[in-house]
Amino acid sequence: MHARIVGTGACLPERVVTNEDLQATIDTTDEWIVARTGIRQRHIAADGQYASDLALSASRRALEAAGITPAELDLIIVATTTPDMTFPGTACILQEKLGANGCAAFDVQAVCSGFVYALTTADMFIRAGQVKTVLVVGTEVFSRLLDWTDRSTCVLFGDGAGAVVVRAADRPGILASRLHADGSLVDILSVPGSVCGGAIVGSPFVKMDGGAVFKAAVRVLAEVAEEVLEAAKLRSSDVNWLIPHQANVRILEATAKRLGLGMDRVVSTVARHGNTSAASIPLALDEAVRDGRIRSGQHVLLEGVGGGFTWGAVLLRW
Repeated sequence: MHARIVGTGACLPERVVTNEDLQATIDTTDEWIVARTGIRQRHIAADGQYASDLALSASRRALEAAGITPAELDLIIVATTTPDMTFPGTACILQEKLGANGCAAFDVQAVCSGFVYALTTADMFIRAGQVKTVLVVGTEVFSRLLDWTDRSTCVLFGDGAGAVVVRAADRPGILASRLHADGSLVDILSVPGSVCGGAIVGSPFVKMDGGAVFKAAVRVLAEVAEEVLEAAKLRSSDVNWLIPHQANVRILEATAKRLGLGMDRVVSTVARHGNTSAASIPLALDEAVRDGRIRSGQHVLLEGVGGGFTWGAVLLRW
């Protein structure tokens, strides 16, 4: 039994915030942001627009592309760092909005690696024969975790959602996956706050050691790429498209260089989307599928890295 992605979908909020917009409110410039991150704009969710709302739109598009109905779903997995509420999980809220009541549904929280973790989980459920059709979603309203006076973090992130439908198949689609975490690095990227007794304890905003994150990300993304390629008995030269987590164009460039891949084989949306955390990989995947870059028979390498510190990769044959 194998698992294949049979449909993709995406959703970006209507509101766009450019670097020029940020110049008016904080001490920064378009040149400063682009030089350090490659980001030129990001989408920001409207007031009252939640992770499940973005997930709903992306999921409907993925289901339509796959040619299936919500009633055919056996499992919904939502990767998010910004759930609608403390509980229930956003997957259950999405299930109700889709009208897919009855199937299993749960959230995965691995921050920017969340989609890779969720897709790997879907693959394992299908390989075990537990389910046949899974909806996997990465959705974030990360803008609500930002201190908009802190130029070291607020310029980086955006909101959005991406979704895929994964189905059981008799030919390989997901060839290999590997997941990792290192809790000793928890402090280099976190939101060190919580709710207790109706009050916020600690900070509710993203805190990041940018230099430490960059060094760790480049190292582990190269290592985990080599792991999945070895597991699939392929080489980096066999990869047609690399779709890394869209955090920073310098991380994308360094990762591609370590794998011996040109940037012409990297799907990059970071300039227009910013870092959308768990949504970044499925957003980029959907774009490359719909514009025809990704074609049948090609090898596609997905990689994520995020707070935790978590990282992982999934190698696909389209």
